[in-house]
Order: sequence, then C-alpha cells, then structure tokens
Amino acid sequence: MAAAAAVMPPSGLEDGVSRARGEGAGEAVVERGPGAAYHMFVVMEDLVEKLKLLRYEEELLRKSNLKPPSRHYFALPTNPGEQFYMFCALAAWLINKTGHPFEQPQEYDDPNATISNILSELRSFGRTADFPPSKLKSGYGEHVCYVLDCLAEEALKYIGFTWKRPSYPVEELEEETVPEDDAELTLSKVDEEFVEEETDNEENFIDLNVLKAQTYRLDTNESAKQEDILESTTDAAEWSLEVERVLPQLKVTIRTDNKGFLDKLHNEISRTLEKIGSREKYINNQLEHLVQEYRGAQAQLSEARERYQEGNGGVTERTRVLSEVTEELEKVKQEMEEKGSSMTDGTPLVKIKQSLTKLKQETVQMDIRIGVVEHTLLQSKLKEKCNMTRDMHAAVTPESAIGFY
Repeated sequence: MAAAAAVMPPSGLEDGVSRARGEGAGEAVVERGPGAAYHMFVVMEDLVEKLKLLRYEEELLRKSNLKPPSRHYFALPTNPGEQFYMFCALAAWLINKTGHPFEQPQEYDDPNATISNILSELRSFGRTADFPPSKLKSGYGEHVCYVLDCLAEEALKYIGFTWKRPSYPVEELEEETVPEDDAELTLSKVDEEFVEEETDNEENFIDLNVLKAQTYRLDTNESAKQEDILESTTDAAEWSLEVERVLPQLKVTIRTDNKGFLDKLHNEISRTLEKIGSREKYINNQLEHLVQEYRGAQAQLSEARERYQEGNGGVTERTRVLSEVTEELEKVKQEMEEKGSSMTDGTPLVKIKQSLTKLKQETVQMDIRIGVVEHTLLQSKLKEKCNMTRDMHAAVTPESAIGFY
C-alpha cells in the first residue's frame, strides 16, 4: 500500500510541531529551519493517507454529504468557516473511531466549547496540546494538521492497524524488443540483405569459416576416439588428385568496393522517405476535415472572446453606475433615518416638560418669597405706625399736664 511506504511516527510529528511553536509558554521559541514552513504539508499528506485507511470517504463524507478534502486542504487558507466545520467534523469522527463517544458538532454550536472538548479528548490520549485554543479557530495551519494527525494515529491504534515494511515486487529482466516498422530502415537489416545477396552471388565459393568449423568438429570427434590409427593408409597419388579437384573451390575473394552498399543504402533511404511522404499526405487527407473543424472552432472562439470583451466592458460600466446609485441610495436612506429618528424622538418634549416643571417650582418659591417680603414689609409699616402713634401720645400728654397745673 502506498501509505505504508514512508510514514513519520507519531512521536516525530509531535516533536516537529513542538519544535515549530516552542516547548512551553515560558521558554524561548526554537529557531525554525528553512523547511519548517513546509512541515505541515508533509503532515497533511500523511493525514490524508491515514484517513483513507480508516475509510473516511464511505463512513463520513458520503453520509454527511461532504466534499473530499485535497492533499493540502488544512495547510492553506481557502474558506475559514468551511475549513473549521470540516475540522470539527473530522475530529469528532476520529474520536468516535477511537471508541470515545463524541457528539457530531453542529453549525450553530459554540466554537470555543467545541475546541475545548476536542483538546480534552486529545489530552486524554496522552498527547500534548501546549498551544492556545484560538489557533484552531481559523480551521487551517500546523496546529489543525497536528491535532487531526494525532487523532488519526489513535484511531489506527484502536482498530489494530500496524505499519509494516513495504514489500517490493521482484522485477524480471526482460529483453527489450524493438518493434519493426516498415518506414524504419536499420543498418542491421541492410547488412543482412547485403550478406544474403553476396551469398547468392557466391554460391560456387566455399566459406573459410564454415570449413574451419567443420575441421574443428572433425578434430574434436577424432580426439574423442581412441588413437588406434598411428599411420595413414591413404595413397599419395589419390591425395594429390583430390587436392587438384577441390583447389578451385578454395578460392577466396575479398571485396573492398563499398559503392554498391552505399547505393543500396541510398535507395533504401529514398524509398523510406517516399513512404513517409506518402503516409504524411494520406494522414493529411484523412484529417483535412478535422483540421477545418478545428480552424472553424478557433474562429468561433475568437469571436466569442471579442463578444465577451465587449460585454465585459459594458458590465464594468454598468457596475460603476450601480455603485454610484447605491452610494446615493445609502445617503438618502441615512438622511431619512436621521429625520425619522428626529421626528419620533421625544427627548426635546421631555426636556420642555422638565423645564416647565422647574419654572413652576421656581415660580412657587418666588411667590413664597414675595409673600414673606410683603409680610415683613407690612410688619415694618405696622411697627412704624405704632411707634409714631406712641410718640404722638407721648408728646400730647406733657402739654396737657402742664395746662392742668
């Protein structure tokens, strides 16, 4: 299986993520290497292979009507809301695969509570999660890949899956066969034809290689026999006659002229080129209607692109006009809201009533003060009048008394 070829163990994944974000909140963050930014892509690819081993396509995606994520779905930001929902759904499914009951999150659930429950389940497996929960709200990143990968590892452990060494098939070495083509002229074929032609023209000549091979076989056969014959019984005269008879057949000719070979090669190449030209013409004739259709389609595509450009320009202009009208409409709506709020607002009336009440209270207080002042003035007048009367009586009494005396 492809996933079993090379998979990083869980401890390596945890160490990689912990190195990427630091071992603790109070410790300094370890410097990340040049390849640390791409580590989550490797983790994401391993996660996809593990999910396939857990048959998530049949058990989760089809039942929940979800699209299968790509190999780098949680490593790159595409749609945070959709990615967060997919993360929660996968995490809940993996936790259930480990034998721990976990409710499938809904769309309107509290994301903080959902993340907290997922991290609690992750810590229950002995995994570390020393990063803020807000890192998982985006729905992508190395922490999301790390959490899902850890849960997938625990699910594989729960079902008893173990990684095995890959077994490679033994490949048998096969001789490469080159297919022969009528239009292809090879030098070996020309050599074979040339040798056959020479053998036809030299039927009356004996090949020295054949004689050498025959002599070698005879010598080996004779050496295998017991050496019973120590002396030759052949007559010398008969031997001489036999030599004279076979001597003309022992003639060896060596041709040094290659003109015939080159002429033959040139003729073969010319015939091959003619065949290629004829086949090219045949193919062109057969594909002429397709070429015409292709050219017509290209012309239609050009016309469609021109119409698209014209229509796109009109759409752009109408879009600009629509934006201006929308801005004016927003201004009018804002003015209407301000006027409507001012018309329905009872704050000025309340202030007027409060002012009238305050004036009434001040008027009452002023009336009281005026009454007190009038009373005081009246008392003063009465007192002054009494004093004047007393003075008058005092002045009249002595004069009467003097007159009496």
